[in-house]
Parts: sequence; structure tokens; C-alpha cells
Amino acid sequence: MNNELTTVQEELQFEALIDGLLNNQYGFTESFLDIDIISGLRNNLFKYRENGEMYPAGIGKKFDYQKNTLVRGDLIKWFDENTTDKYERLLLDKINRFITYLNRTCYTSINASEFHYATYEVNSFYKRHLDQFKSEKGRKFSLVIYLNEDWSTEDGGKLSLYINETKIDDVYPLEGRAVFFKSDELEHEVHPSFTRNRISIAGWLKSV
Repeated sequence: MNNELTTVQEELQFEALIDGLLNNQYGFTESFLDIDIISGLRNNLFKYRENGEMYPAGIGKKFDYQKNTLVRGDLIKWFDENTTDKYERLLLDKINRFITYLNRTCYTSINASEFHYATYEVNSFYKRHLDQFKSEKGRKFSLVIYLNEDWSTEDGGKLSLYINETKIDDVYPLEGRAVFFKSDELEHEVHPSFTRNRISIAGWLKSV
């Protein structure tokens, strides 16, 4: 019974993400991951940062790739899909269940994913952009999961979603919140945080 209840609750989360995307160009849900998983992933990120394993992210792909802190200022570490870390494994397993659900209910043909840890230090940002590369069209959906403990609007760091020419929705990076949108359609921007580092896991569901 507990497993059945967990499955129902998880599918309700998936439906919230999908319904939001279909109706508003993006979906979000709270408590996408259990708090112990969030805590474990957050501790992993802190460890990687302390050990010097996170590096400045770039923009573009292949011949267009460059690092430009005037556009993007986050530090990242990519997930290993074969990780044996308990919390990374739990996250990737849930993402795979989400992919299965998407393919079954929306016929999306997603067959791959890529995710990374991200930290934006105070005053770092990512200018308005799309997640889809010009030279590579594999990224179909973007998914961001926030790890920030006790975050408030006064901390800044909001995500602005450019719905159309006159409508901009702002989402704050609250602990456990997940945001989902199409990689090639929805322009978005990460604003600076004012008081402390802004941390998350970001990635893409792909068709390759």
C-alpha cells in the first residue's frame, strides 16, 4: 500500500509539471525530492565545491563553446550516470521514472538525460537565454531542482521566465522546488543572489 501511495504521489508531481508546461509554458512542483535526498545532494555539492571539483560553466557547443562571465557565472559539476552515490542514484532513478511517464503519457520519445550541480555565488547570474544549442537539437525539456535551505525572496536569485513579450513570471529557488519547461522555446534568466550562494541541480531530457 505504501508503495502504491508513493507511486500515486509521484505521478501527481509529474502531472503538475506536465500540466503547467502545457497550460503556462512551464510547470513547477514543491518537494519534488524527499528532504533527506535534498540534504544529501546539498552536502555533495558543498563537498565538491570545497574539493575544487566544480568549474566555471561555458556557453555554446563544440566550435561555438566559450566561457564568458559577462553572460554566465555559475560553477558546475556534471553527474556521472553510473554514480554509486546514494543520493545521486535516487535522483537519477526518479528522473528516469519521470522520463518513462512522459514517454507513456505524452509520446515524447525521450531517451537520454544529462544533469549537473550548479552554484551561483553572490552576485553571479546567467543572462536571458534558451537551453537549446543552435548546432545540436537534442535537448527537449529543461528541469531545475533547487537545494537552497531556508531561502527567502530577500535573498534574490529568482528565475525569470519570458512567457511572451509582455509577460514575465518569476520563480524563487526554494528548497525542493522543481521547474520544468521546453528547452528550445522558453527564454529564461537567472538573477543574482544578494546574501548567499544559490545552489541547484539543472539538466535536460533529450532525444538523441
